[in-house]
Amino acid sequence: MPEGHTLHRLARAHTKWFAGGPVAVSSPQGRFAASLVDGRVLRKAEAHGKHLFHVYGPDAVVHVHLGLYGTFTEAELPAPEPVGQVRMRLVGPSHYTDLRGPNACEVITAAEARELRAKLGPDPLRRDADPARAWARISRSRTPIGALLMDQSVLAGVGNVYRAEVLFRHGIHPLTPGRDITAEQWAAMWADLVALMRLGVRRGRIDTVRDEHLPRAMGRAPRVDRHGGEVYVYRRTGQPCLVCSTPVAHAELASRNLFWCRECQPERG
Repeated sequence: MPEGHTLHRLARAHTKWFAGGPVAVSSPQGRFAASLVDGRVLRKAEAHGKHLFHVYGPDAVVHVHLGLYGTFTEAELPAPEPVGQVRMRLVGPSHYTDLRGPNACEVITAAEARELRAKLGPDPLRRDADPARAWARISRSRTPIGALLMDQSVLAGVGNVYRAEVLFRHGIHPLTPGRDITAEQWAAMWADLVALMRLGVRRGRIDTVRDEHLPRAMGRAPRVDRHGGEVYVYRRTGQPCLVCSTPVAHAELASRNLFWCRECQPERG
């Protein structure tokens, strides 16, 4: 599932290509009420966590959640005939984009959009984010921090990669109860997530490895993975930790893959 930086990249691109003028909106697949916004002016596109919102005015917002399989593909005009199951097509003055396979694509009201967003935790990529909201939940929870970071009602936009990597970078075992995390640790993790996710928006991939552990600095081969980017533990099961050489561990937590280093992230207690 795409993580928050991907949705913020999409919001920036869609604002650049489509906002400020009328947009032709269609649903070649026929499963989206495109007529409700077709020809209207797109005011802006914005993201909150893993949700994308196309704002057409006070009474119409297109809400998109990509889920596991949703993708946007785009190019400059002219737009070819739709191929495959295109849920939504947007055509602007210079570009078009096709949405396929989303978990959600629906027209909602501004009030419904506010209600949806109120259920989400703070997004490290949003300027209006309040990390204290997440800390209030984390600091009194017995749930492992590895699960809390993935709970979108606690923290919005963080997925499996950022979860694994921020915990490694701060030496925290993923099964540590939230209430055992200190305020100082949370402040440091939040600041790190803000920086790492902003980097992800700029580069279009997730890079979490510090300069001294990059391939050139260590004399190692670059990571080869369809997810791209240099990481410490994510999808590196059994490979040597880049810091201490201990084989990276793997387990499941809440039906999601968990990666950590037993030496760099020791279990306490």
